[in-house]
Amino acid sequence: MKRRNMVATLLSLPLAAGLLVAGCGNNQGAGSASTAGAGAGGGKEKLVVFWADWEPAKQLQTLVKEYPDAEVEVKTVPWSNYESDVKKVWTSQNGDAFDMVVGDSQWLGSGASGGHYVDLTDWAKTGIPMADIEEAAIKNYGEYPAGSGKLYAVPCESDCIGFAYRKDLFEDPKNKEAFKAKYGKDLAVPDTWEDFQKVAEFFTKPDGSLYGAALFYSKDYDGATMGFDQVLWAFGGKLSDGNGKVEGVLNDAAGVKALEFHAGLKKFCPPGAERYYFAECLGDFQKGKVAMAQSWFAFLPDLTNKEKNPHVDNTGYFMVPKGPAGRFISLGGQGISVSSYSKKQDAAKKFLEWFSKEETQAKWAKLGGLTANKKVAATEDYKKAAPYNELFSASMAFTKDFYNTPQYSELMKVSQENLNDAIAGAKAPKAALDAIAKAHQETLAAK
Repeated sequence: MKRRNMVATLLSLPLAAGLLVAGCGNNQGAGSASTAGAGAGGGKEKLVVFWADWEPAKQLQTLVKEYPDAEVEVKTVPWSNYESDVKKVWTSQNGDAFDMVVGDSQWLGSGASGGHYVDLTDWAKTGIPMADIEEAAIKNYGEYPAGSGKLYAVPCESDCIGFAYRKDLFEDPKNKEAFKAKYGKDLAVPDTWEDFQKVAEFFTKPDGSLYGAALFYSKDYDGATMGFDQVLWAFGGKLSDGNGKVEGVLNDAAGVKALEFHAGLKKFCPPGAERYYFAECLGDFQKGKVAMAQSWFAFLPDLTNKEKNPHVDNTGYFMVPKGPAGRFISLGGQGISVSSYSKKQDAAKKFLEWFSKEETQAKWAKLGGLTANKKVAATEDYKKAAPYNELFSASMAFTKDFYNTPQYSELMKVSQENLNDAIAGAKAPKAALDAIAKAHQETLAAK
C-alpha cells in the first residue's frame, strides 16, 4: 500500500510461492518468495529487486524484461512476511539478498537512519528527472527527515486513498427526490465530510439490504489509522505540533471531534465494520452491500473487472472529502531504495535511472502502475487507461502521511489498537486519543 504491509488474510490477490530469500544465513529472512521478470540473461549482470507479492509487483516483473543493461529479477514474498524478511536482511547485512527494495514510505526513517538505504541525494540531481516528478511523491517516498532534501528512495508505486460509488443509486430519480425532501439539497457525490455523512445515512436501509459506506476501521496493520488521520487533519487536528509535543495536540478538541465523527460513521456501515480494511470494503461493494467504499487506488483495478464487480458499468469514483480545515488524503504507495549492503550499487542506480525515465514510466502506467511522473500523468493515454487515473493524479496533491520515524512501528501499534477500540465502542474517543497521545509522547521522547 501503502506500500502497506498488509497481513495475508486481507489480500484477495493470489500469492506465489517458490524460492527462499537469497543468502540470508542462519534462516534469516526465510519467507517463501517467487521470482519472475528476469531479463534474457546472456551473461549480463544480475540485479535483484525485492517486493511484496501483489499486482504492482507483477507489473514490475513484466516491465523489467525490457531493461537492456542487466538481468533484473523481481523477487516477491507474501505481505505477511515482507517487512520481517526485509528487516532480517538489514540485521544480517547480507549483500546477496537483494540490490533494491521497494519499501513502505513509513520505513524511510528506519532505512535511512539505520544505514540500510543508500543516500541518493547527489546522484538524483542528474540521475532522475526531478522536475518531472510530483513533488509530493519525492517528499513522501524519498525524503528523510522531512524538509531535509536528503533522498533515500525513488518513487515507485504511488498511491493514496479514494472512494468508489454506485452511480445507479446516486442517479436514480426516486433517490434524488427522497434525498432532496429529507436534506433540502441535491443528491450528489459528497465533496465534504458533512455531505458524506448525509449520503451514508440516506443509503443505509433499516432492513439491512444496503448500507451507506464501507470504511477503513480495522486494527490490522494501519487500517484504522489511515482511515482516521485524513479526517483528523480535515477537522483541524494534528498528530503532533511538529516538535515532539503530542499530548494536548492530538487529543485536543479538534482531535476528539474528528474521532467522534469518524467513529460515528460506523452506524452507516455493515455489521462488523470495525474489522474492515480495503479487502472487506471492496468485497462488500462488489456484492452490492454498500453505496460507497473506501480503497487504496492501487486496489481499484478489482472494480474494473466485470468478473469480480457485477456493478462495473455503474461504478464511479470520487476524491476523499474535505472538512472545515481543508482536504487531506492519507498517503499510500512505496519508493524503491538501493540497499547499502548491495555489491552492485552503481548498477542499481543505473536501473533506477532507466525506471524513472518518462518513456519507461509511460510503459509502467500502461501496465497499470500508478506513476508519479507529471508528464505521463498529463497524457490522454494515461487518463483513459483506467477510469480513476485522472482522479488519482489530482488526489496526490492532497496527500499526507503518518510518522515515518524509526519508531513508527510502536507508534502505529498504539494508534491502531486505541482507534479501533473507539470505533468498536469499547473506549470513548477522548479516552482513546488520550491513550495514544500519552504513549506517542513517551515513545518520541525516548528516541
